[in-house]
Amino acid sequence: MRTDDLIIVKAKTTMKTTAEGGRQHGFKSGYRPNHVLELPDDLRNLTTYIGDIQFDDQELIEPGETKIVTVRFLKMPQVEKYIKVGQKWYINEAARKLGFGEILEV
Repeated sequence: MRTDDLIIVKAKTTMKTTAEGGRQHGFKSGYRPNHVLELPDDLRNLTTYIGDIQFDDQELIEPGETKIVTVRFLKMPQVEKYIKVGQKWYINEAARKLGFGEILEV
């Protein structure tokens, strides 16, 4: 994928612990969860966006950890309106909320 097809941000991610309902195991760089940038009133209309989480200072991010990472979203008008410093979003696997992110730098 070409980098001009991507929106690249630095973000702080916080993953839920297993006891809080997060994953049982960590994930590697390149992981592509569902990104929920806005919660609708009716959760049946939940929209998720494509983006991978990249990091190079470690092998895994474990449940319960907070890390600074790079997130690469596919460039789409629906995503671009949310991309601003301070924007928070949920990181999901299907309907399960694994954690959240906050944009630090675009």
